[in-house]
Amino acid sequence: MSASGSRSHPSTSAPFIAVAGLSARLLAQSAAQAGYQVAALDLFGDRDTRRYAKLWLDTGGSGLSIDRDKLHAALERVARLPRLTGYVTGSGIEPHIGWLHETPRLPRLIGNDADATAAVRDPLRFFALLDELGIAHPEVAFERPAIPEGWLHKAADGCGGTHIQPAVQTGAQGGYFQRISNGLPMSALFVAAQREARVIGYAEQLHIASDALPYLHAGSLGPVDLPAPVAQQIDRAVRSITARANLVGLNSLDFLLDGDTIHVLEVNARPSSTMALYERAWRDVWPRGLLALHIDACLHDRLPPAHVGVPQCRAAQQVVFASKAFTVTRRFSDALFVDPVCHDIPNAGARIEAGQPVCTVLVTLNAGAPRAALMHELQRHTQRLSQRIETSTEPAHELVDSHG
Repeated sequence: MSASGSRSHPSTSAPFIAVAGLSARLLAQSAAQAGYQVAALDLFGDRDTRRYAKLWLDTGGSGLSIDRDKLHAALERVARLPRLTGYVTGSGIEPHIGWLHETPRLPRLIGNDADATAAVRDPLRFFALLDELGIAHPEVAFERPAIPEGWLHKAADGCGGTHIQPAVQTGAQGGYFQRISNGLPMSALFVAAQREARVIGYAEQLHIASDALPYLHAGSLGPVDLPAPVAQQIDRAVRSITARANLVGLNSLDFLLDGDTIHVLEVNARPSSTMALYERAWRDVWPRGLLALHIDACLHDRLPPAHVGVPQCRAAQQVVFASKAFTVTRRFSDALFVDPVCHDIPNAGARIEAGQPVCTVLVTLNAGAPRAALMHELQRHTQRLSQRIETSTEPAHELVDSHG
């Protein structure tokens, strides 16, 4: 569903669900598609977030981070909503997840419990588990390597690549160090319940280098077809980790694909932004969206049947970042809001600093389209949006047609 598409209109008697993250739009959209009334908790309150959510609460802190006090107050407020099912977390909640599990009088968290989360997010536990299961991963160290060249430093509670720096550029001692390895960055989205798991699909991860951050997550492309032996390796890793960590709901496995070999990087113990790709690709298989699968798995121990068949389409999405600071004009916001490839639409008057996200572009092509064609389509639209940003402050600016 695009920002300009028909909106789901859950009944006012439908149960509420809250969704929280740096940006809650994708989760809010999927929740509305599943028939819930939505309370969205995030930093931006974008126009399409508010389109899908009945209630929006600001949880923004300094910079692009979640303020714990605001998050606490927002969750206490949504706890009083009628027929509240609970809340689902997205990207950016990682630094707060332990605290959320320990704090009383909050709504029910629909997702992994504290121990399951720690099993895959605590690097000491996670890489020991991978070794025990015989799952390959890049070399890791928990003390700064004597020769830091060729190593990365990663914070254990980071996301989106903002927690990854070259070891030679940081004196940090917390977190862990990981040797740089060859391979195409990819992910597998899966749903888990009762120590079993189903892989939803595979996606290629898109990264950009920004200042001292060499692997800033910018988007994804999928679903991607993989050779059967590779898919079997991933399936084994997903099932083994799920069984030992007792994961539930939607999670994603990040890995490097090098030829016919995979090396596991991490598990995100929450719904991933790649769910947008699969909701497009298999709309007929999951007409209620993927958040409905997450809730069924977490609250009712239900897994979907294994799905087969060719996807309806291939999709690619990318976050467009501001090359310069600017204030969003009404004309700019309105043009993006009716553009079918644009999502996470900023409100008029919002101040966006250089390097901060402006919006997300999502494009689709037929299922048989080659990767090069899909990337060309994605680049065409992101470049068009970048040109809009460059001229958005001109008083007489006339925006180009939304289709280029």
